Amino acid sequence: MRRKTPAGEQPKGHARARRQVNRSTAEPPAEAPGGAAEHAWVEVIKKMDDVYHELLDYEAALEQKNAALEESQQFIHSVLKSMSDVLVVCNRAGMIEDLNPSLAELTGCTQSELRGHSFLELLADPQSRRRFESHLMGHTGEPLADCEVQLRGAAGQTVPVTLSCMPRLSSARRPLGMVITGRPVGELRRAYSALRQAHEDLKRTQQQLLLSEKMASLGRLVAGVAHELNNPISFVLGNVVALRKYLKRIQEYLAAMHGKAPVTSLAATREKLRIDRVMADLPSLIDGTIEGAERTRDIVDSLKRFSAPGADEHEEVNLLAVIERAVQWVTKAAADTFVVSHQLPESIRVIGNAGQLQQVVMNLVQNAADATASARPGLLRIHARRSGADIVVVFADNGPGIAEADMVKIFDPFFTTKPVGKGTGLGLSISYGIVEHHGGHLSAANGSDGGAVFTLRLPLAPD
Repeated sequence: MRRKTPAGEQPKGHARARRQVNRSTAEPPAEAPGGAAEHAWVEVIKKMDDVYHELLDYEAALEQKNAALEESQQFIHSVLKSMSDVLVVCNRAGMIEDLNPSLAELTGCTQSELRGHSFLELLADPQSRRRFESHLMGHTGEPLADCEVQLRGAAGQTVPVTLSCMPRLSSARRPLGMVITGRPVGELRRAYSALRQAHEDLKRTQQQLLLSEKMASLGRLVAGVAHELNNPISFVLGNVVALRKYLKRIQEYLAAMHGKAPVTSLAATREKLRIDRVMADLPSLIDGTIEGAERTRDIVDSLKRFSAPGADEHEEVNLLAVIERAVQWVTKAAADTFVVSHQLPESIRVIGNAGQLQQVVMNLVQNAADATASARPGLLRIHARRSGADIVVVFADNGPGIAEADMVKIFDPFFTTKPVGKGTGLGLSISYGIVEHHGGHLSAANGSDGGAVFTLRLPLAPD
C-alpha cells in the first residue's frame, strides 16, 4: 500500500526535478561549436533520470516505514485487546482519551461511549473520587500504586479494582495526563479464599491422618498396654482384699474392747487375731496400693497423651521415660523372641510434646519388631550420645535392612513394604514430620553389619 501525497504537495524528488527542469528550460544552453548544446541537453536528461531514481528509492523507503508502522499499530492493538487488566489514558483534565476493551467490558459501555468522558464518572463512591481527583486533574505528577477503588460495573454493581497511575509526559517533560492500569480484585479474593479453604481442609486431613495412625499403632499395642495395666491393677486388687480381711480382724478386736472384756481375754483375742502383725502390714499395703494406683494413672495419662489429637504445646520432656515406656508397650505385644537392649543416660531433657515424641519412638520400635520377626532372636539396640546442643538416639536392628530402591521413599506417605492390611504406610512419614516440627531430624540407613539404622536427632532443653 503506497502512501498518497496530500493535494497541493509534491514529493521532494519531484520538487528538485521541477527546479532542475525549470532551470534548464529557463536558461537554454548557449550554442557552442562542436555540439555543445546537445551535450547540455544530455546532462539535463541524466539529472532528471537521477531525480526519478531518487524518488523511487524515497517511495520504497516510505512504504517500508508505513508497513512497519502498521505492523506496530496492529501489535499494540492486539496487546491492548488481549489484556485482562484495565488500561486508560487520560488528559490533564481527567478526560478519557483512549482505553482498552477490558474497561469497556467491565463497565458495559463501548469504547467510543467512554472516550471524552471523565474517568471520575466511572468511580462508584465519593471516597474513590476524592482519592483519585488530584492525580487525574494533574495537580501532582507523582505515581500512585495499588489504590483500591470501586468502579461501576456493567450490571450496576460495584466492582473492587486496584489501580495504579503513572504520569504521561511530553518530550519536553511536561505533564500531558495520566496512564491508569487496574486489576479487578474480586477473582483474586475468591482465589485466595479457595486457597485458604483448601489449606484448612489439608490441615484437617493431616490431623485426621495423624490421629488414625496413632489409633492404628495403639490398636497393635493393646495387648501390651493391657498387660502393662494388669500388673498394677492386680497389685492394687490383692492389697485391697488383704485390707478387707485385716479390717474384719480389727473390727472384731475393737468390738471386744468396747464390750469391756477382761484384759487377759483381750490379750488372747489380740494374739488370736494377730493384730500386731496386721498393724505392721498396713503401711506397706497402703503404700503398695498407692503405688499401683499411681502406676495405673501414669499409664492412663500416657495413653491419653498418645491418643489425643496432636497439640502444639511444647514443654520439657524426659526423652528417656518416653523411650522406656514405648519399649515396654511394644515388647509386651511383640513376640517373645524380640529383645530390646539400650545404653542411655539417666535423663534426656528435650523440649517438645511427650505424646508426639512417644508416637515417633513407638513407630521406630514397632518397625524394628516387624522387621526382625524372622530373626532368632530379633534384636534392637538403642544408644544415645550428645552432639553439641543435640541428643542423637540411634535405633539399630538385626533385620534384613532397607533395599536401596526403597531408601529414597522410605519416608513418603503411604509407602510400606509390609503386606496389605499390616501397615498404613504413614508411620515413618508422620514421625518424620513430627521430628521436623520439633526442630530435629530423622534419617534412615543400613548398618555396616546389616539391619536398618534409624537416627533420631533432637535439640536438648537449655540448662
